[in-house]
Amino acid sequence: MLRNNRKKLRKNNIINILRYYNMKWVFLISIWTFLLAIFVSLISESIMRNLEMVPAIITLILIIILGVFFDTIGIAVTASTEKSFHSMAANRVKEANYAIRLIRNAGQVSNFCNDVVGDISGIISGAAGTIIILKLVNQYGLRDGAMLSIFMSAVIASLTVGGKAFGKEFALSKNKKIIFKVSKILMFLDLKLGIDISPSISKKKNKRKREKKSGRNTK
Repeated sequence: MLRNNRKKLRKNNIINILRYYNMKWVFLISIWTFLLAIFVSLISESIMRNLEMVPAIITLILIIILGVFFDTIGIAVTASTEKSFHSMAANRVKEANYAIRLIRNAGQVSNFCNDVVGDISGIISGAAGTIIILKLVNQYGLRDGAMLSIFMSAVIASLTVGGKAFGKEFALSKNKKIIFKVSKILMFLDLKLGIDISPSISKKKNKRKREKKSGRNTK
């Protein structure tokens, strides 16, 4: 009897751990990141190779800004609370419902914004910097490509880190405004274009109910 009870407790603990850390999401986001990184890298590299020097540099800056932009959203979502949007939802402000969805799924949203988009933009910006160095070497006959590569890496790193530091401070002080703006975009995509990319609340509620049930069973 004791062995059976211990086995049941172990199984329940394993199930609770898997539910708590949402292993299904971890697996899916890992696969999607792998595929997105390949797809985006191929497209960006082919585009960068066909651009002239000035457009290539502008594209590199835009890639860095994109990473900083999504990083700011991820921090804003994790720093915000639902309470600030409940009164808005009660007053039938449609954007508030999308904001609450984002905050209730802060882990997944920040994982996508900070890690997926952030890491992919970092990879692409590095590849874009390498292509710019090759263009400089080929077009202007510069010999010291190694020093140029080091300099370019330092510039990309400083712009990325500096931009994210600024974005973090902005997100912490203006998180409500940022989430409201993002919610407007999500609502427009959902209502006007029929593209609902905001996380579901109902799944979260069902998950909590299951966790409560499993907790009662273990007792």
